[in-house]
Amino acid sequence: MALMRMAVAAVILLDLGIRSTDLEAHYTNLGVLPLHVLFERAWNPYEFSIHNMSGLWQVQALLFLAAAGFAVGLLLGWRTKLMTVLSWVMLVSLQNRNPMIAQGGDDLLRMLLFWGIFLPWGRMWSKDAESQPAPDDYTHFSAATVAYVVQIALVYICTAFLKSAPEWTTEGTAIYYALSLDQVLMPGGRLLYPHYELMRWLTHLTYYTELLLPILLFIPVGTAFFRTLFVVVLFGFHAGISLTLFVGLFFIINFASLMGLLPKPVLNWLECKLGPATQRCSGYLGSLRQRLPAWQLPLQVQLQATWQPRARKPRLEILPMLGETVLYVLVGYTIWWNLDGIIAPKYTMSEPLRWFGYQFRTDQHWGMFAPAVFKDDGWYILEGQATNGRTYDLYRNGRPVNYEKPYSVMALHKNDRWRKYSENYLFVDNSWMRPYYCNYMLRIWHLNPRNPQLKRLDVVYMKEVSLPNYKVSEPKREVLCSCEY
Repeated sequence: MALMRMAVAAVILLDLGIRSTDLEAHYTNLGVLPLHVLFERAWNPYEFSIHNMSGLWQVQALLFLAAAGFAVGLLLGWRTKLMTVLSWVMLVSLQNRNPMIAQGGDDLLRMLLFWGIFLPWGRMWSKDAESQPAPDDYTHFSAATVAYVVQIALVYICTAFLKSAPEWTTEGTAIYYALSLDQVLMPGGRLLYPHYELMRWLTHLTYYTELLLPILLFIPVGTAFFRTLFVVVLFGFHAGISLTLFVGLFFIINFASLMGLLPKPVLNWLECKLGPATQRCSGYLGSLRQRLPAWQLPLQVQLQATWQPRARKPRLEILPMLGETVLYVLVGYTIWWNLDGIIAPKYTMSEPLRWFGYQFRTDQHWGMFAPAVFKDDGWYILEGQATNGRTYDLYRNGRPVNYEKPYSVMALHKNDRWRKYSENYLFVDNSWMRPYYCNYMLRIWHLNPRNPQLKRLDVVYMKEVSLPNYKVSEPKREVLCSCEY
């Protein structure tokens, strides 16, 4: 659990670093989703967000720095419980600020922090542990550990049940269609794509791995062996996905989520292998600290007080029992929420009961490429018409407009946040997003005085539908939005 705590904190810092490169675009009133548009079009009244207090990038930068500070505290295990709560609050707030760039990994990262509030993951390898004696037993069982294990199982079981299309269950063509999507195709996927039969075999392997592998988490005997097998298989599983499909931080978040499942023998082996190197590093840092000049505050204040504790009356340990009961209820609530799309609608959770999931963001949906892989693929062209009569593609740094398909569509996206935004941008239900993005790109273009003046910008999507048996459809030019300067 301590290893998972550090991994989760590291992922939060990495996520903040990536998001910070688009601070203005994604989180301010000058970007693609101003606050008044968020509240009007994409806001759930049960949600909360500290980031909604201002549309200025300076305020957002301060909030990013605060979140990074809490994540560092969580990484070091300093006041772990408090840092976990604060990191969870800041993460939920950040995700609620712009739901149009959210992806499945965000749900898992959020839930790991939520359950981490109740886990003793600051008991080892932390600043907090320095003031405590070593535990007599390194195993721990509670409602929180049950919740964590059930949460990991839900990710894979639910995505398998939601994959109900024949391309997953019978035809075995799902991976073929997934690798036909140029907007997410990685170099590894490009190498795999010509091997049709291999992709069919991998499709069935993927489906049954997600459906059956979580059973290993609940086998009551040989726990260390089966947990290790579960972790090793999923490490390979997500490594393979990351080499073939552009999924952003999703695979790294999954790696972090598996750390808490590593059994004691595996951790002992890792400590034996990595311990000497860690000790050498620690010794070097210690000697370096001794060589640095001492620094003291110019003013020191010493407070002293005497306190005589009063004798407490013996009482029943009701609060821990109540807390365990509440956590088990939350586990049941989470399972029930995940049954959407799996069981008949009349048995799913009714809307009045969903307020808790929205408020505390325990809402989740694991429909990765489910029920079927979407077939509408393509690429963007931001066609700017200049006053000098020329046309420029703002999506490619102002190059002349070219309708030929680029070699790597995936490489056109700055990061996975923008790729997800461009995916949501296509949906008819999200057509309200389009003018804000169009005007944002037009404004950014004119900030550079060396760029030629534009009189009009067309957001063009070159739609290319994925077809079976390596057939290629003719790209169709669609103008999603136009704006004038």
